[in-house]
Amino acid sequence: MRNREQVVWDFVQQWLKKAELDLETARILLDAEMNDYFTCAFHCQQAAEKLLKAFLVCHQVEFRKTHDLEELLTLSASVDRSLQEEASFCAWLTPFGVEFRYPGEYPSVDRRTAEKAFKESQVVRDIVMKRLEDYLSKGRPS
Repeated sequence: MRNREQVVWDFVQQWLKKAELDLETARILLDAEMNDYFTCAFHCQQAAEKLLKAFLVCHQVEFRKTHDLEELLTLSASVDRSLQEEASFCAWLTPFGVEFRYPGEYPSVDRRTAEKAFKESQVVRDIVMKRLEDYLSKGRPS
């Protein structure tokens, strides 16, 4: 049976793995010739969201089921205000995971916007991973 620290570790790892899969998917989509790069931007938003949730889980900060990056950044500030300040730029990705993901009126995403979304989601990864570095370097608790 896993203890609490192991459950937290495993959950952090799962969020990080899913975020990496979203980044890999976004990269593949960005490399494709497409008329609309919405799905690339969607996966960039998803990656940023999952990275922030990994940080929150690591610090055992509860969050509701949400795709709102600004809300997740605000919660992150309860542990590390500088994370919110450094990653606040990513809040513009939120609509790609919320409003624009269902049929209806949404703007098409050009390649330049998708490239920006991809680069910024990678920066979110770097910001979060820097803060999780010590935690992750210790390995899974026994």
